[in-house]
Amino acid sequence: MSPLRMIYLALAVWGALHPMYWFVVHMRETGGGLRGLIDAWYVNAATTGLAWDLTITAVALTLWILAETLARRNWLALIAIPASFCIGLSCGLPLYLFLRTRAP
Repeated sequence: MSPLRMIYLALAVWGALHPMYWFVVHMRETGGGLRGLIDAWYVNAATTGLAWDLTITAVALTLWILAETLARRNWLALIAIPASFCIGLSCGLPLYLFLRTRAP
């Protein structure tokens, strides 16, 4: 495995674990669960803007993944789409780059 692929994989793992830690901390502190976490994304203009920025970026990444997957026939790369929406872009994007750079 190339050093670049190892970096992509490390970033995908870090991108899954680090934000998730803070989400869990927030949910424990507020007792709000997932609904409380989503409500916190829209508590002010700054967080609302960030939430929309990430949403639009996730849609753009999804379109790119779909287009690239159809062209390259790298079907495994499709798992980066649910990773992006269920875990976060900080996991989904480096995961896709990791899967995209694998040998055919």
